Amino acid sequence: MKTPTNRYMKGILWAMLASTLWGISGTVMQFVSQNQAIPADWFLSVRTLSAGIILLTIGFIQQGRGIFKVWHSWRSIGQLVAYATLGLMANMYTFYISIERGTAAAATILQYLSPLFIVLGTLVFKRQLPLRSDMLAFGVSLFGVFLAITRGNIHELAIPTDALIWGILSGVTAALYVVLPRKIVSENSPIVILGWGTLIAGVLFNGYHPLWVGAPTITPKLIISIGAIVLIGTIGAFSALLHSLQFAPSAVVSIVDAVQPVVTFVLSIIFLGLKVSVVEIIGSVLVVLAIYILQHYRSDPDLE
Repeated sequence: MKTPTNRYMKGILWAMLASTLWGISGTVMQFVSQNQAIPADWFLSVRTLSAGIILLTIGFIQQGRGIFKVWHSWRSIGQLVAYATLGLMANMYTFYISIERGTAAAATILQYLSPLFIVLGTLVFKRQLPLRSDMLAFGVSLFGVFLAITRGNIHELAIPTDALIWGILSGVTAALYVVLPRKIVSENSPIVILGWGTLIAGVLFNGYHPLWVGAPTITPKLIISIGAIVLIGTIGAFSALLHSLQFAPSAVVSIVDAVQPVVTFVLSIIFLGLKVSVVEIIGSVLVVLAIYILQHYRSDPDLE
């Protein structure tokens, strides 16, 4: 029998994996959106539709007709459609536009406002106060992300106004894709829920902008980049996130998303020759400390 401590830790580890994969994908996405001049509508149509087809194929191999279980009640259908549109679809669009108008680093730190929106939602709709340890971990990790991304200088976070607005919206939608699927994920396979979610998003994106319209010049570099985003940043990351929700609360999962900007930061050092300062190192250490606070206090309720 798994103890609550083991369950929380397992959820934290899966959430860390999802965040790491998003960090990798975000770096590639900046290359695609800025260096390859790929239209957002076309890119999102390809990304979601291909991911949905791949995931549902995997789900069918594993479960057969069981993949249609989620369509057997109006309640689960409504939750699935809400997750697909207000969560997945909206977040992919807002995050991509934020990167396109600004940078992956700025978009990532703005998206990390999602724990704040989850806490506010809990206060407004459930009249429930968050745990002190969760708030402490969120504050420490947010400050760490700020240091890692800005080097302690708030002026380095300056981005165009439209990129700022899209980034804040990506934070709201990131909170929604964490909260909305909790119920149906507990009743169905995460791969199947993600498969239907991305397929619905893909159909809607293609209804607005079919992937065969206005397609850019297809090059090997573009194919590899999009393939990496679909496999790593869509199938891998969202699957890991949905799996983590089976073991840890939404607030905990969203706080662990602090790993994502740190991964982006590290990859920029390795592949883009970014110079590291002491402040940035301190910021990265604070993110790790926040993860420890989550695990430590959640494992011992008496410490709350």
